[in-house]
Amino acid sequence: MMSTARTLLAAAAMVAGIAGSNVHAQALKQNAQAKGVKNVVLVHGAFADGSGWRGVYNELTKRGYKVTVVQNPLTSLADDVAATKRALDQQDGPAILVGHSWGGTVITEAGVDPKVAGLVYVSALSPDAGETTAQQYDGYKTPPEFVLDTRSDGFGFVKAENFKAGFAADVNDADAAFMRDSQVAINMSAFGTKLQHAAWRTKPSWAVIGTADKAFDARMLQAMAKRINAKVTEVPASHSLFITQPKAIADVIDGAAKQVG
Repeated sequence: MMSTARTLLAAAAMVAGIAGSNVHAQALKQNAQAKGVKNVVLVHGAFADGSGWRGVYNELTKRGYKVTVVQNPLTSLADDVAATKRALDQQDGPAILVGHSWGGTVITEAGVDPKVAGLVYVSALSPDAGETTAQQYDGYKTPPEFVLDTRSDGFGFVKAENFKAGFAADVNDADAAFMRDSQVAINMSAFGTKLQHAAWRTKPSWAVIGTADKAFDARMLQAMAKRINAKVTEVPASHSLFITQPKAIADVIDGAAKQVG
């Protein structure tokens, strides 16, 4: 009986120790998460809307982040920056600001907001203060698959017959067709607006680059990332990597949030 009692006591102690270790590990995990930035603001680019971020949104919310998706009017740089600032005003603490494509220009201007702790550029533009977005293309050749159709009112679309090849080559046919037919036109004059600020000069930056992106010259994406001193992650994806690579993008955002938190 004495031996059995000792055995039971030892087993109980072992279970208690394991449980205690698990509780301790969970507490450490929660403490580490509490120290990190927990807000993320996602900014879409031209010819798209915020719904393309759904996969990234799902990945981040599963990890405990509060995610806000901006809906850019794409009528001017000032209007898109204002929409992003309204989203930043909703945050209850520091945030990681993320931009895709034209959204990179927007976060470069809006990212000087004191709530912004870090910037993530997803195959995105990153002009300097005093530069225009259009200037970023100087010396580079946009792939022939990406063709714009600018209308008489000054708003532009991706040419319908080129949309999948130039914008969404790794998106399935049905979804690419929907993206093509639900395009949000951008006021092309926005590309000629000079920036007043360059947040990447004072905020840490990360870049996710699609290696099969046909909307930009690959050299241009690499040069922009190098200039802003971004930590670069490459993924095998088209310009629609914000849709097709949600986990990879969420991983970069997660890493950025933990590093600056």
